[in-house]
Amino acid sequence: MDIEQTGMILNTERFDACVAFYRDLFELPLQFEKQEDDFRLACLDFGGSYLMIETGGRAQPAGKPIESGAVKLRFNVSDLDAALAKVRAYGIDARIESHPWGSTINLFDPDGNRVGIRDAGRFGRDQ
Repeated sequence: MDIEQTGMILNTERFDACVAFYRDLFELPLQFEKQEDDFRLACLDFGGSYLMIETGGRAQPAGKPIESGAVKLRFNVSDLDAALAKVRAYGIDARIESHPWGSTINLFDPDGNRVGIRDAGRFGRDQ
């Protein structure tokens, strides 16, 4: 199989809020947008891959449990403290959680999809 690109499609109910969340908080560049009747999509650059946000999902703003939201989007960053400051400035109450394998910030997007931010320095080590 000759894979030319990888990507994820995230169906959302709170489309505009989710696009703003990933575009503004994580600074993912917008590649393109499309609308056909009630269907909308926005495609964001996802570090060489793409994150396509589409309508048609169902929100659970308090957070989707693993059983119904099995995917977690992960962002590995060089400065976890700076990431935490940015998350809090965005209006999200979050904290750094330390584990034997590394440190993370866990949060939910506006639809309740699980999102993690991790220190990139230890990724792949001590696993």
